Amino acid sequence: MRSYQHLFRTPEFTPLFLSSSLHVAAQTVSALALGTLVYRATESPLLSAVSMFGPSLAQVLGATFFLSGADRLPPRATMAGISLAFAAGTALIALPGLPLPAVFAVVLVQGLIASLGGGVRWGLLNEILAKEGKGGYLLGRSVFNMMNGITQITGFAAGGVLLAVLSPRTCLLLAAALYALAALGIRLGLTRRPPRTSGRPSVAATWRTNALLWSSRPRRHLYLALWIPNGLVVGCESLYVSYAPHAAGTLFACAAFGMFVGDVTVGRLVPPALRSRLGVPLLLLLAAPYLFFALGPPLPLAAAGAAVASVGFGASLVQQERLMALVPGELAGHALGLHSAGMLTLQGVGASLAGAVAQLTSPATGMTVMAAASIAVTLGLARGLRVNSIIEVRTAN
Repeated sequence: MRSYQHLFRTPEFTPLFLSSSLHVAAQTVSALALGTLVYRATESPLLSAVSMFGPSLAQVLGATFFLSGADRLPPRATMAGISLAFAAGTALIALPGLPLPAVFAVVLVQGLIASLGGGVRWGLLNEILAKEGKGGYLLGRSVFNMMNGITQITGFAAGGVLLAVLSPRTCLLLAAALYALAALGIRLGLTRRPPRTSGRPSVAATWRTNALLWSSRPRRHLYLALWIPNGLVVGCESLYVSYAPHAAGTLFACAAFGMFVGDVTVGRLVPPALRSRLGVPLLLLLAAPYLFFALGPPLPLAAAGAAVASVGFGASLVQQERLMALVPGELAGHALGLHSAGMLTLQGVGASLAGAVAQLTSPATGMTVMAAASIAVTLGLARGLRVNSIIEVRTAN
Protein backbone atom coordinates (compact mmCIF):
# COMPACT_ATOMS: atom_id res chain seq x y z
CA MET A 1 0.00 0.00 0.00
CA ARG A 2 1.66 3.21 -1.18
CA SER A 3 -0.51 6.17 -0.13
CA TYR A 4 -3.87 7.34 1.16
CA GLN A 5 -4.85 8.12 -2.44
CA HIS A 6 -4.18 4.52 -3.45
CA LEU A 7 -6.15 3.39 -0.41
CA PHE A 8 -9.31 5.22 -1.47
CA ARG A 9 -9.05 3.76 -4.98
CA THR A 10 -9.32 0.28 -3.47
CA PRO A 11 -12.79 -1.18 -4.22
CA GLU A 12 -15.22 -1.05 -1.27
CA PHE A 13 -12.86 0.87 1.00
CA THR A 14 -14.64 4.20 0.50
CA PRO A 15 -18.21 2.99 1.24
CA LEU A 16 -16.96 1.12 4.32
CA PHE A 17 -15.16 4.26 5.42
CA LEU A 18 -18.16 6.56 4.88
CA SER A 19 -20.70 4.30 6.56
CA SER A 20 -18.36 3.84 9.52
CA SER A 21 -17.99 7.63 9.73
CA LEU A 22 -21.76 8.01 10.03
CA HIS A 23 -21.87 5.33 12.73
CA VAL A 24 -19.13 7.08 14.74
CA ALA A 25 -20.86 10.45 14.34
CA ALA A 26 -24.06 8.94 15.70
CA GLN A 27 -22.21 7.39 18.65
CA THR A 28 -20.52 10.71 19.43
CA VAL A 29 -23.69 12.80 19.42
CA SER A 30 -25.73 10.19 21.30
CA ALA A 31 -23.06 9.64 23.99
CA LEU A 32 -22.75 13.35 24.77
CA ALA A 33 -26.52 13.82 24.74
CA LEU A 34 -27.14 10.80 26.97
CA GLY A 35 -24.37 11.71 29.41
CA THR A 36 -25.76 15.24 29.68
CA LEU A 37 -29.34 13.95 30.08
CA VAL A 38 -28.36 11.61 32.91
CA TYR A 39 -26.15 14.19 34.67
CA ARG A 40 -28.91 16.80 34.59
CA ALA A 41 -31.35 14.29 36.04
CA THR A 42 -29.09 12.85 38.75
CA GLU A 43 -26.06 15.17 39.21
CA SER A 44 -24.06 11.95 39.60
CA PRO A 45 -20.60 11.65 37.98
CA LEU A 46 -20.85 7.87 38.30
CA LEU A 47 -24.18 7.53 36.48
CA SER A 48 -23.15 10.06 33.85
CA ALA A 49 -19.92 8.17 33.13
CA VAL A 50 -21.68 4.78 33.05
CA SER A 51 -24.39 6.11 30.71
CA MET A 52 -21.73 7.17 28.20
CA PHE A 53 -19.38 4.20 28.44
CA GLY A 54 -21.45 1.55 30.22
CA PRO A 55 -22.46 -0.19 26.95
CA SER A 56 -18.85 -1.25 26.65
CA LEU A 57 -19.29 -3.49 29.70
CA ALA A 58 -21.58 -5.73 27.67
CA GLN A 59 -18.74 -6.37 25.24
CA VAL A 60 -17.30 -8.98 27.58
CA LEU A 61 -20.44 -11.09 27.11
CA GLY A 62 -20.14 -10.82 23.34
CA ALA A 63 -16.48 -11.75 23.43
CA THR A 64 -17.31 -14.76 25.59
CA PHE A 65 -20.35 -16.12 23.75
CA PHE A 66 -20.85 -14.60 20.29
CA LEU A 67 -17.49 -13.55 18.85
CA SER A 68 -17.17 -16.58 16.57
CA GLY A 69 -19.78 -14.82 14.41
CA ALA A 70 -17.17 -12.24 13.38
CA ASP A 71 -15.79 -14.66 10.78
CA ARG A 72 -18.86 -16.88 10.34
CA LEU A 73 -21.54 -14.29 9.44
CA PRO A 74 -21.91 -12.37 6.15
CA PRO A 75 -20.29 -8.97 6.83
CA ARG A 76 -22.66 -6.67 4.90
CA ALA A 77 -25.87 -7.97 6.46
CA THR A 78 -24.34 -8.11 9.94
CA MET A 79 -22.99 -4.55 9.88
CA ALA A 80 -26.23 -3.12 8.47
CA GLY A 81 -28.23 -4.98 11.12
CA ILE A 82 -26.05 -3.60 13.92
CA SER A 83 -26.53 0.00 12.72
CA LEU A 84 -30.31 -0.49 12.47
CA ALA A 85 -30.43 -1.95 15.97
CA PHE A 86 -28.57 1.09 17.28
CA ALA A 87 -30.99 3.40 15.46
CA ALA A 88 -33.97 1.71 17.08
CA GLY A 89 -32.39 1.63 20.55
CA THR A 90 -31.33 5.29 20.44
CA ALA A 91 -34.81 6.35 19.35
CA LEU A 92 -36.25 4.36 22.25
CA ILE A 93 -33.96 6.08 24.76
CA ALA A 94 -35.18 9.44 23.48
CA LEU A 95 -38.79 8.70 24.53
CA PRO A 96 -39.97 11.14 27.21
CA GLY A 97 -40.66 9.58 30.58
CA LEU A 98 -38.55 6.46 30.00
CA PRO A 99 -37.32 5.41 33.48
CA LEU A 100 -33.59 5.56 34.11
CA PRO A 101 -33.26 1.78 34.69
CA ALA A 102 -34.92 1.18 31.32
CA VAL A 103 -32.47 3.63 29.69
CA PHE A 104 -29.51 1.69 31.11
CA ALA A 105 -31.07 -1.62 30.02
CA VAL A 106 -31.37 -0.41 26.41
CA VAL A 107 -27.82 0.93 26.50
CA LEU A 108 -26.43 -2.39 27.72
CA VAL A 109 -28.35 -4.31 25.03
CA GLN A 110 -26.79 -1.98 22.46
CA GLY A 111 -23.37 -2.82 23.84
CA LEU A 112 -24.09 -6.53 23.55
CA ILE A 113 -25.19 -6.12 19.92
CA ALA A 114 -22.09 -4.04 19.19
CA SER A 115 -19.79 -6.80 20.44
CA LEU A 116 -19.79 -8.29 16.94
CA GLY A 117 -19.26 -4.97 15.21
CA GLY A 118 -15.53 -4.55 15.73
CA GLY A 119 -14.63 -8.05 14.58
CA VAL A 120 -16.85 -7.88 11.50
CA ARG A 121 -15.73 -4.40 10.48
CA TRP A 122 -11.99 -4.82 11.02
CA GLY A 123 -11.98 -8.33 9.62
CA LEU A 124 -13.65 -6.98 6.48
CA LEU A 125 -11.14 -4.14 6.30
CA ASN A 126 -8.28 -6.64 6.52
CA GLU A 127 -9.94 -8.72 3.79
CA ILE A 128 -10.45 -5.71 1.50
CA LEU A 129 -6.84 -4.57 1.89
CA ALA A 130 -5.18 -8.01 1.95
CA LYS A 131 -4.35 -7.86 -1.77
CA GLU A 132 -2.88 -4.37 -1.55
CA GLY A 133 0.47 -5.45 -0.16
CA LYS A 134 2.20 -5.39 3.21
CA GLY A 135 1.14 -2.54 5.47
CA GLY A 136 -2.28 -2.19 3.87
CA TYR A 137 -4.21 -2.95 7.04
CA LEU A 138 -2.09 -0.59 9.18
CA LEU A 139 -2.53 2.28 6.73
CA GLY A 140 -6.24 1.58 6.38
CA ARG A 141 -6.77 1.32 10.13
CA SER A 142 -4.86 4.57 10.67
CA VAL A 143 -7.24 6.28 8.24
CA PHE A 144 -10.21 4.89 10.17
CA ASN A 145 -8.68 6.09 13.43
CA MET A 146 -8.11 9.52 11.93
CA MET A 147 -11.71 9.50 10.77
CA ASN A 148 -12.74 8.68 14.32
CA GLY A 149 -10.74 11.64 15.58
CA ILE A 150 -12.11 14.10 13.03
CA THR A 151 -15.67 12.82 13.43
CA GLN A 152 -15.43 13.05 17.20
CA ILE A 153 -14.01 16.57 17.00
CA THR A 154 -16.87 17.74 14.84
CA GLY A 155 -19.41 15.51 16.56
CA PHE A 156 -18.62 16.67 20.07
CA ALA A 157 -18.35 20.29 18.95
CA ALA A 158 -21.63 20.05 17.05
CA GLY A 159 -23.17 18.12 19.94
CA GLY A 160 -22.22 20.87 22.35
CA VAL A 161 -23.85 23.46 20.10
CA LEU A 162 -26.94 21.31 19.59
CA LEU A 163 -27.31 20.76 23.33
CA ALA A 164 -27.21 24.53 23.82
CA VAL A 165 -30.23 25.03 21.54
CA LEU A 166 -32.00 21.65 21.60
CA SER A 167 -32.93 19.15 24.27
CA PRO A 168 -30.81 16.01 24.82
CA ARG A 169 -33.76 13.88 23.64
CA THR A 170 -33.90 15.73 20.31
CA CYS A 171 -30.17 15.19 19.88
CA LEU A 172 -30.70 11.47 20.51
CA LEU A 173 -33.27 11.37 17.69
CA LEU A 174 -30.75 13.03 15.35
CA ALA A 175 -28.23 10.34 16.31
CA ALA A 176 -30.79 7.63 15.53
CA ALA A 177 -31.22 9.10 12.05
CA LEU A 178 -27.42 8.97 11.53
CA TYR A 179 -27.37 5.29 12.51
CA ALA A 180 -30.08 4.59 9.93
CA LEU A 181 -28.07 6.40 7.24
CA ALA A 182 -25.03 4.29 8.15
CA ALA A 183 -27.07 1.12 7.64
CA LEU A 184 -28.26 2.38 4.25
CA GLY A 185 -24.68 3.17 3.20
CA ILE A 186 -23.55 -0.34 4.11
CA ARG A 187 -26.40 -1.96 2.22
CA LEU A 188 -25.87 0.08 -0.96
CA GLY A 189 -22.10 0.50 -0.93
CA LEU A 190 -20.73 -2.94 -0.08
CA THR A 191 -21.00 -6.14 -2.09
CA ARG A 192 -22.39 -9.33 -0.66
CA ARG A 193 -19.53 -11.47 0.63
CA PRO A 194 -19.55 -14.97 2.11
CA PRO A 195 -18.30 -15.50 5.66
CA ARG A 196 -14.53 -15.81 5.98
CA THR A 197 -14.79 -19.13 7.84
CA SER A 198 -17.22 -22.01 7.38
CA GLY A 199 -19.45 -23.30 10.14
CA ARG A 200 -22.15 -21.79 12.30
CA PRO A 201 -21.41 -19.29 15.07
CA SER A 202 -21.52 -20.96 18.47
CA VAL A 203 -20.41 -20.48 22.03
CA ALA A 204 -18.11 -23.51 21.73
CA ALA A 205 -16.40 -22.08 18.62
CA THR A 206 -15.98 -18.73 20.37
CA TRP A 207 -14.34 -20.34 23.39
CA ARG A 208 -12.05 -22.52 21.27
CA THR A 209 -10.76 -19.60 19.24
CA ASN A 210 -10.43 -17.35 22.27
CA ALA A 211 -8.37 -20.06 23.97
CA LEU A 212 -6.19 -20.46 20.87
CA LEU A 213 -5.53 -16.73 20.61
CA TRP A 214 -4.86 -16.43 24.34
CA SER A 215 -2.50 -19.44 24.40
CA SER A 216 0.35 -17.44 22.86
CA ARG A 217 2.32 -15.36 25.37
CA PRO A 218 3.23 -12.62 22.84
CA ARG A 219 -0.44 -12.28 21.89
CA ARG A 220 -1.44 -12.13 25.58
CA HIS A 221 0.94 -9.23 26.19
CA LEU A 222 -0.44 -7.40 23.17
CA TYR A 223 -4.04 -7.91 24.19
CA LEU A 224 -3.38 -6.67 27.73
CA ALA A 225 -1.55 -3.62 26.38
CA LEU A 226 -4.41 -2.91 23.96
CA TRP A 227 -7.04 -3.25 26.68
CA ILE A 228 -5.97 -2.04 30.11
CA PRO A 229 -3.98 1.23 29.79
CA ASN A 230 -6.45 2.45 27.15
CA GLY A 231 -9.46 1.55 29.30
CA LEU A 232 -8.12 3.31 32.38
CA VAL A 233 -7.48 6.52 30.43
CA VAL A 234 -10.96 6.40 28.92
CA GLY A 235 -12.04 6.43 32.56
CA CYS A 236 -10.42 9.87 32.74
CA GLU A 237 -12.34 10.98 29.66
CA SER A 238 -15.63 9.71 31.10
CA LEU A 239 -15.35 12.42 33.79
CA TYR A 240 -15.27 15.33 31.35
CA VAL A 241 -18.99 15.99 31.81
CA SER A 242 -18.72 16.20 35.60
CA TYR A 243 -15.35 18.06 35.50
CA ALA A 244 -16.66 20.78 33.15
CA PRO A 245 -20.44 20.37 32.79
CA HIS A 246 -20.80 23.30 30.39
CA ALA A 247 -17.67 22.64 28.33
CA ALA A 248 -17.41 18.85 28.11
CA GLY A 249 -17.77 19.03 24.33
CA THR A 250 -14.62 21.15 24.17
CA LEU A 251 -12.61 18.61 26.17
CA PHE A 252 -13.88 15.71 24.06
CA ALA A 253 -13.10 17.60 20.84
CA CYS A 254 -9.55 18.41 21.97
CA ALA A 255 -8.98 14.79 22.98
CA ALA A 256 -10.23 13.66 19.57
CA PHE A 257 -7.85 16.11 17.88
CA GLY A 258 -4.92 14.65 19.81
CA MET A 259 -5.95 11.15 18.75
CA PHE A 260 -6.05 12.33 15.13
CA VAL A 261 -2.52 13.72 15.39
CA GLY A 262 -1.24 10.50 16.94
CA ASP A 263 -2.80 8.32 14.26
CA VAL A 264 -1.42 10.45 11.41
CA THR A 265 2.04 10.41 12.96
CA VAL A 266 2.18 6.69 13.73
CA GLY A 267 0.27 5.46 10.69
CA ARG A 268 1.91 7.56 8.01
CA LEU A 269 4.96 9.56 9.14
CA VAL A 270 6.96 7.26 11.43
CA PRO A 271 9.26 4.71 9.69
CA PRO A 272 8.44 1.04 10.45
CA ALA A 273 11.74 0.44 12.27
CA LEU A 274 11.03 3.29 14.69
CA ARG A 275 7.29 2.60 14.94
CA SER A 276 7.88 -0.83 16.48
CA ARG A 277 9.67 0.85 19.41
CA LEU A 278 7.01 3.45 20.19
CA GLY A 279 4.40 1.23 21.86
CA VAL A 280 5.44 1.76 25.48
CA PRO A 281 6.37 5.48 25.22
CA LEU A 282 3.01 6.25 23.61
CA LEU A 283 1.13 4.36 26.33
CA LEU A 284 2.96 6.43 28.96
CA LEU A 285 2.11 9.63 27.10
CA LEU A 286 -1.52 8.53 27.02
CA ALA A 287 -1.81 8.76 30.81
CA ALA A 288 0.85 11.20 32.02
CA PRO A 289 -0.95 14.54 31.34
CA TYR A 290 -3.96 13.46 33.43
CA LEU A 291 -1.75 13.35 36.53
CA PHE A 292 -1.80 17.16 36.48
CA PHE A 293 -5.59 17.24 36.75
CA ALA A 294 -5.03 16.79 40.50
CA LEU A 295 -4.24 20.54 40.46
CA GLY A 296 -7.66 21.33 38.99
CA PRO A 297 -6.38 23.15 35.87
CA PRO A 298 -8.66 25.72 34.20
CA LEU A 299 -10.40 24.76 30.97
CA PRO A 300 -7.68 25.92 28.49
CA LEU A 301 -4.96 23.92 30.27
CA ALA A 302 -7.27 20.94 30.75
CA ALA A 303 -8.10 20.95 27.04
CA ALA A 304 -4.41 21.14 26.10
CA GLY A 305 -3.62 18.26 28.46
CA ALA A 306 -6.41 16.13 26.97
CA ALA A 307 -5.10 16.79 23.45
CA VAL A 308 -1.49 15.90 24.32
CA ALA A 309 -2.52 12.75 26.15
CA SER A 310 -4.67 11.47 23.29
CA VAL A 311 -1.69 11.45 20.93
CA GLY A 312 -0.77 8.32 22.88
CA PHE A 313 -3.74 6.44 21.45
CA GLY A 314 -1.47 5.90 18.44
CA ALA A 315 0.04 3.05 20.46
CA SER A 316 -2.88 0.85 19.43
CA LEU A 317 -1.74 0.96 15.79
CA VAL A 318 1.69 -0.36 16.77
CA GLN A 319 0.14 -3.17 18.79
CA GLN A 320 -2.47 -4.09 16.17
CA GLU A 321 0.21 -4.38 13.49
CA ARG A 322 2.09 -6.84 15.69
CA LEU A 323 -1.10 -8.73 16.48
CA MET A 324 -1.94 -9.23 12.79
CA ALA A 325 1.56 -10.63 12.24
CA LEU A 326 0.86 -13.26 14.92
CA VAL A 327 -2.64 -14.34 13.81
CA PRO A 328 -3.66 -16.68 10.92
CA GLY A 329 -5.63 -14.89 8.20
CA GLU A 330 -8.79 -16.96 8.69
CA LEU A 331 -8.94 -15.80 12.33
CA ALA A 332 -8.29 -12.12 11.64
CA GLY A 333 -11.88 -11.05 12.28
CA HIS A 334 -12.10 -12.99 15.55
CA ALA A 335 -8.71 -11.72 16.73
CA LEU A 336 -9.57 -8.11 15.95
CA GLY A 337 -13.02 -8.58 17.45
CA LEU A 338 -11.45 -9.87 20.66
CA HIS A 339 -9.22 -6.81 20.71
CA SER A 340 -12.18 -4.48 20.13
CA ALA A 341 -14.49 -6.22 22.62
CA GLY A 342 -11.82 -6.40 25.30
CA MET A 343 -10.84 -2.78 24.77
CA LEU A 344 -14.42 -1.55 24.97
CA THR A 345 -15.11 -3.72 28.02
CA LEU A 346 -12.14 -2.25 29.84
CA GLN A 347 -13.27 1.21 28.78
CA GLY A 348 -16.60 0.52 30.46
CA VAL A 349 -14.81 -0.79 33.55
CA GLY A 350 -12.53 2.26 33.53
CA ALA A 351 -15.49 4.62 33.27
CA SER A 352 -17.27 2.87 36.13
CA LEU A 353 -14.19 2.92 38.36
CA ALA A 354 -13.46 6.54 37.53
CA GLY A 355 -17.05 7.52 38.23
CA ALA A 356 -16.98 5.70 41.58
CA VAL A 357 -13.75 7.45 42.62
CA ALA A 358 -15.12 10.83 41.50
CA GLN A 359 -18.36 10.18 43.39
CA LEU A 360 -16.36 9.71 46.61
CA THR A 361 -13.78 12.44 45.96
CA SER A 362 -13.91 14.72 42.92
CA PRO A 363 -13.68 14.40 39.11
CA ALA A 364 -10.13 15.80 39.16
CA THR A 365 -9.02 13.22 41.72
CA GLY A 366 -10.71 10.45 39.74
CA MET A 367 -8.75 11.40 36.62
CA THR A 368 -5.46 11.44 38.52
CA VAL A 369 -6.06 8.03 40.12
CA MET A 370 -6.95 6.41 36.80
CA ALA A 371 -3.91 7.94 35.07
CA ALA A 372 -1.58 6.66 37.77
CA ALA A 373 -3.08 3.17 37.45
CA SER A 374 -2.61 3.24 33.67
CA ILE A 375 1.06 4.17 34.02
CA ALA A 376 1.61 1.39 36.57
CA VAL A 377 0.05 -1.22 34.24
CA THR A 378 2.12 0.00 31.27
CA LEU A 379 5.35 -0.24 33.24
CA GLY A 380 4.37 -3.75 34.33
CA LEU A 381 3.84 -4.83 30.71
CA ALA A 382 6.83 -2.93 29.28
CA ARG A 383 9.39 -5.73 29.44
CA GLY A 384 7.19 -8.25 27.63
CA LEU A 385 6.28 -5.71 24.94
CA ARG A 386 9.93 -4.79 24.36
CA VAL A 387 10.87 -8.48 24.01
CA ASN A 388 8.11 -8.87 21.41
CA SER A 389 9.44 -5.85 19.56
CA ILE A 390 13.00 -7.23 19.50
CA ILE A 391 11.78 -10.60 18.21
CA GLU A 392 9.73 -8.86 15.54
CA VAL A 393 12.69 -6.79 14.32
CA ARG A 394 14.98 -9.85 14.19
CA THR A 395 12.37 -11.82 12.30
CA ALA A 396 11.99 -9.01 9.79
CA ASN A 397 15.75 -8.91 9.26
